Amino acid sequence: MLGEQSDEQLMARYQKGDAKAFEVLLSRHYQPVFNFLLRYTANRATAEELLQDVFTRVIRNASGYEKRAKFTTWLYTIARNITIDHSRKQKFRRHRSLDAPYGGKDGDEGRAMIDTVEDHHPSGMADRRFTDEQFKLKLKGALDRMNADQRMVFVLREFQHLSFAEIAKVVKARENTVKSRMRYALEFLRAELREFADDPE
Repeated sequence: MLGEQSDEQLMARYQKGDAKAFEVLLSRHYQPVFNFLLRYTANRATAEELLQDVFTRVIRNASGYEKRAKFTTWLYTIARNITIDHSRKQKFRRHRSLDAPYGGKDGDEGRAMIDTVEDHHPSGMADRRFTDEQFKLKLKGALDRMNADQRMVFVLREFQHLSFAEIAKVVKARENTVKSRMRYALEFLRAELREFADDPE
């Protein structure tokens, strides 16, 4: 059955003209990609618009997909590129705005919130507090103010559960750089969400 095949197998079938294989891929990844776009843009209408762009680009670029590449890495690379294109357009449109651009520095050094960032599990921050509406609003505001590169890594790691190696391929950076961006993101969020730190679990 098609539903039991891997993403890579389904993509190979679609490249040969099997439209049903693409339907399975679409049903499998439509919601996760939408969630990624929504969390990154914080705007439902924008996320819906970009979602259509993502899968339109998947269709257009299907012939260039190579089976040796993990499908989700390829898919989120497309999604990332589309969010970057959208951000550039938005910045161009409001270039005279008084809104401050995203700030922050990035690199491979700096004091981390945690001594090490494990690769086998996300930090779990996304799941622990999402039942608290006030926390959600605070987190949304913090993500809006976070450095864009760090936000991309945080969303892919915490919400999409990609490994650091996969994220490195998506954002086209060294794995150590990705881990560094994650540490800075967590450090930034720790400062922004300090009021919730001592809440009981």
